[in-house]
Amino acid sequence: MAASVMPVDWLVPDWPAPPGVRAVCTTRAGGMSLPPYQGLNLGSHVGDCRETVMTNRSMLQDVLGCRPVFLEQVHGVQGLSIDENTSDGLRADFSIASRPGVACTTMVADCLPILFATRCGTRVAAAHAGWRGLAAGVLEEALNRLAIEHASPPMVWLGPCIGAQAFEVGDDVKDAFESQDVSLSDCFRTTGTTGKWWADLARLARRRLHMAGVESIHGNDSSPAWCTASNPLRFFSHRRDGVSGRFAACIWIAP
Repeated sequence: MAASVMPVDWLVPDWPAPPGVRAVCTTRAGGMSLPPYQGLNLGSHVGDCRETVMTNRSMLQDVLGCRPVFLEQVHGVQGLSIDENTSDGLRADFSIASRPGVACTTMVADCLPILFATRCGTRVAAAHAGWRGLAAGVLEEALNRLAIEHASPPMVWLGPCIGAQAFEVGDDVKDAFESQDVSLSDCFRTTGTTGKWWADLARLARRRLHMAGVESIHGNDSSPAWCTASNPLRFFSHRRDGVSGRFAACIWIAP
C-alpha cells in the first residue's frame, strides 16, 4: 500500500457529516501481518509481531494524515478526551476529540465500533461496544460527555460487527438487556437450543441510541454484509477464528 493511499476495500461512512469531519473503518486490506493476522492487524495485544503491528499503525496514520490514538479497551464505560499529547494504551472504551491532529480510534474483531460527530463538527468520538459495554451504558456515557457543550444529539455511524446470524449468547446476555428494558427482547431470537439465543448487536445499539434521543443513525443495518464472522476475507473475527487481528474505526477533525 502506497503511503497516504487508502485501500479501496476500506469503509468510508456514508452519512451527512459536517464539513471538516473525516471518518474511515479499516478492513484486512493492506498491512504486513502474516497469518493468522494476515493483512492490516492493528492490535498489539493479540500475539502478532509488535514491529509489524507498529508498521501497520504507521500505514494507517499515513492514510489518515493524523495520529490514531489507540486505547486499552476493557468492555467498560470509561472515556477520555484526547489531543496531540495523548499517548496510546490508556484504559478507556471511548475517546473524544475537539481539535485536529489526532483521530479517535476503536479496535474491534466482532464488537461494534461506533463513531459520533456533533452537528456543528466541533467534537467527534469513537466508542467500543461489545454486549457488556452496551449493557453497562457505554453509548449513554459517550452521549453525556458529548452533550456537555452541545444540546442537540450527535449523528452516529455503526461499523461492522458480529451479525445476528452468528452471535450466539446465553440467557445471561438476554437478561442483562431485558432487565433494563423488556422491549429489547425483540433483538434476540432463539437458536432452537434451550437457553441459547442469536443476538443482534447492531440492533441493540440502534435501539439504545434511539431511546437516548439520537435520530441520525447510519451504517450497520444488521444485514449479512456487515457481519465480521460471515466475511472472513474482509474482516477479522475473534469468535470465528479464535486467534485474530483487529481492525479499527477512526474519526477526526481535519485541519
